Amino acid sequence: MTTPRKRPDRPAHLATVTATERTAPDMVRVHLDVPAVRDAATFPLDQTDHYVKLLFPPVGASWSWDDDDADADLPGRVRNTLPREEWPVMRTYTLRSWDRDEGSVIIDFVVHGDAGIAGPWAASVTPGSRIGFMGPGGAWHPEAGYDRVIFAGDEAAAPAIFAGIEALPYGTPATAYVEVADAGEPLPLPVRADDDGVDVVWVGRDGATHGTELVRAVTAAGIPAGRTQWFVHGVAEMIRDLRRFLFVEGGVPKEDVSISGYWRLGMVEDEWQASKRDFNREIEEAEAAAAGS
Repeated sequence: MTTPRKRPDRPAHLATVTATERTAPDMVRVHLDVPAVRDAATFPLDQTDHYVKLLFPPVGASWSWDDDDADADLPGRVRNTLPREEWPVMRTYTLRSWDRDEGSVIIDFVVHGDAGIAGPWAASVTPGSRIGFMGPGGAWHPEAGYDRVIFAGDEAAAPAIFAGIEALPYGTPATAYVEVADAGEPLPLPVRADDDGVDVVWVGRDGATHGTELVRAVTAAGIPAGRTQWFVHGVAEMIRDLRRFLFVEGGVPKEDVSISGYWRLGMVEDEWQASKRDFNREIEEAEAAAAGS
């Protein structure tokens, strides 16, 4: 009998918290020192939707990133020596910005009281604390040659939206629809948001289900004339509705659109990632049926 080969541990990086700040009632910005960022060969940063997978000790774990012997190899040691219930809990977050010369990154966290694991960590962490992560991933940036760029997303997608605005090709107009809990309490605007031709539209939920008001705003505005590049990310239920609007009703070429669910109502990340492929397949089958009817 052939013994299955053990899958190698994916490399992790180590980050140290340098500062935190409350940028909105339910948003905490964490500044991190990340020496690996200085190495362009091993830490590519050529997109605007870069994300990392933060590795948190589960509740009651016997290990911590602040232990004296904690280093980037800690996740591998934990998986090789401790039971599964002590393995790191993974949460995906988009980088809001980075500075390769300084070796630093900024991550914005949505905080809902004590709910979850990443939000409470961000709300309580202090400078000097450490966290491990894997990444970065990322595959999108605004491109030249489009008549307009449209961004749409909720708070989870706001960091990538704002990074995209700051990287717009010169002279390219853009509109960003950003859903927040209360339109009267918006997030900090990105650089260039006040340039001519760049508009940020705050879409307040005001108690509505996540994504519903964003769908309403985007569909009411319609599809602009000319060739438009789209970046649409956020809650999965919103993605389902806007895919139909773009691909079935609007006939927008799929190569002009980056669209994906970052999360889903009622699911933690592990549950969503396990079901995401089936969710996407069901959407694509429904779109194909609608297009053929």
